[in-house]
Amino acid sequence: MNVNHVFAALASHPRRQILVFLAQTALSTSDLAARFGTTPPAVSRHLSVLLHAGLVSAERQGQRVLYRLERDVLLDALARFASEMDAPLRRAPREAL
Repeated sequence: MNVNHVFAALASHPRRQILVFLAQTALSTSDLAARFGTTPPAVSRHLSVLLHAGLVSAERQGQRVLYRLERDVLLDALARFASEMDAPLRRAPREAL
């Protein structure tokens, strides 16, 4: 997992909304497009970025492809970011009270 790809994917509000929907259930491109009131190709472009970042997985079921949130990837990226934010505080010398 590349944390930079994860955060680049999360920089888009529509992609974050897609993740919210996929956190509830697996959905197809058409299902997501109907929820957003947009076209399947537009949703497909967002899903491509999310797939590349590892935030979603795809599973073919017949003629449909269902997308699922990869919750562990998201949580790992957030945990790494939190750790990076905390690291300077742990390394800084403590001032005497």
